[in-house]
Amino acid sequence: MKLIVGLGNPGRNYVNNRHNAGFKCVDLFAREHGISLTQRRALSKLGTGEVANTRIVVAKPQTFMNLSGEAVSALVRRYKVSSKDILVIYDDLDLPLGKIRIREKGSSGGHNGLKSVISHLGTQDFHRIRVGIAPAEGSDSISTSKVDAIEHVLSDFTEEEKTVMREVYVKVAAAIECVLIEGIAAAMNKYN
Repeated sequence: MKLIVGLGNPGRNYVNNRHNAGFKCVDLFAREHGISLTQRRALSKLGTGEVANTRIVVAKPQTFMNLSGEAVSALVRRYKVSSKDILVIYDDLDLPLGKIRIREKGSSGGHNGLKSVISHLGTQDFHRIRVGIAPAEGSDSISTSKVDAIEHVLSDFTEEEKTVMREVYVKVAAAIECVLIEGIAAAMNKYN
């Protein structure tokens, strides 16, 4: 069993926020594989399916970003998944818009949702895909203040950014499939 988790904030007010890039990625991946994310269990909206003879759970925590670890740990307990069988997809303010980075494990990099997951699981040893949401160079880029960063991640993508991100969601969905079929090392070589 593999657990695919997209991080974001639940509710209509957040649907198109930059902070919900993880939700958008797993929504597309689930649709492509005929998985309906309508079940409500373990503090998440989720669905189950199979990819390349591997049973998977695709989940969107409903605890809000900063408490994502509560849902992920509840999913791990419910489905008895090893940390090495978890793939977390989330937005990253330190990556340029549209770039993705796949990692086998690592720190939170200051991302509060990932910090929560690491804290609740008690390990950094799980796979992740980071999705860049930083402003494009030359745009009205945000300053280094925490308030500006929060405003940026909780704001909606512009129309131009939405065009870029639609392609990114497709790329991430393909990267998730690659992780499941070929493994994390192959996915890192192909997509990083």
